[in-house]
Amino acid sequence: MAKLFIIPTPIGNLEDITLRAIRIMKESDLILAEDTRTSSVLLRHYEINTKMSSYHQFNEHKQLSNFVSRIQQGETIALISDAGTPGISDAGFLLVRECIKVGIDVECLPGATALIPAVVLSGFPCDRFYFEGFLPLKKGRQTRLTWLAQQEQTIILYESPHRVVKSVEQFAGFFGADRRISVIRELTKIHEEIIRGTIEEVSLALKSRTIKGEIVIVIEGKTDKNQTNIPNE
Repeated sequence: MAKLFIIPTPIGNLEDITLRAIRIMKESDLILAEDTRTSSVLLRHYEINTKMSSYHQFNEHKQLSNFVSRIQQGETIALISDAGTPGISDAGFLLVRECIKVGIDVECLPGATALIPAVVLSGFPCDRFYFEGFLPLKKGRQTRLTWLAQQEQTIILYESPHRVVKSVEQFAGFFGADRRISVIRELTKIHEEIIRGTIEEVSLALKSRTIKGEIVIVIEGKTDKNQTNIPNE
């Protein structure tokens, strides 16, 4: 029966993929990939010869009806992203929603995602956490940071390597310089690194090095012991 499969792919180490994910990609009629050049490395490694098409945030509105129609006509399509689970800070939500709307069966496989290993490695409580994803770059950023600074649960953010130094420095003004933070870089890869400490300590550590790779930031939730600042607009 034709359906849409959501397939998590490794966030770094190519061994972090399930046998079922490999089988379904081989058996599918088409694989939708965020970047076909990036995904071709994974597919070649596991001898997956299924045809790929590009599907990302810049073309998903234009391509949506085409791929939904192909599934309705009997094709099985697998959606993957460059790394991790599609739909989490990547294209995928619109396709899943439209398939559900028209009655197409959608199945999401369990697998790799950066936020869960990052929150576990942070050393902060994992029983409750809030995933923010990427913060707004400009409009709404201060409003989000002000709200996040008041939350008692552990907070998880994604950030790009060229913005992480400035972002952590900015956090001191909202969360307080003494709030504890973990910056996790290159999860599952050979150069995996975890920088832990107060926001002030981590900010100083980041300034002394060149930052590369994928970044996850985990921030301690608000407690009676840490301070929260509300900067002037």
